[in-house]
Amino acid sequence: MHALRTTPQRLALALLFLAAPVAVSAQGAGKTDVSGKWLFSVVTDNGTGTPTVTFKQQGDSITGHYSSQTLGEQDFKGTVKGNRLTFSMSLNAQGQAITVTYTGTIESADSVKGTVDFGGFGGATFTGKRQP
Repeated sequence: MHALRTTPQRLALALLFLAAPVAVSAQGAGKTDVSGKWLFSVVTDNGTGTPTVTFKQQGDSITGHYSSQTLGEQDFKGTVKGNRLTFSMSLNAQGQAITVTYTGTIESADSVKGTVDFGGFGGATFTGKRQP
């Protein structure tokens, strides 16, 4: 009779131990934290720029700071969903407000690439490498 009472308990414990590694690996699978300093290379028809981008990630949300000779100092917000990275910043270009949007793919923990939309005024491609 004692064995009958412990069988459901043993089954519950066995299921708990089997489920725990799955939950941990599913939570970490495909999740790259982009937090930190990155050096981007942005290629346009007018040349190449090398902005520094600093990300702070909390869950799927990112905030950060963008620094370049072309666009100056800008704060931004965005998201990371799976291996997709998107962030936007609003700026004033010659009296006109535009939104610059970066959309990319996280290729590894230290590499990203994608496209840039300059608020309908052209586009570019970019690559990014995490800095040490």
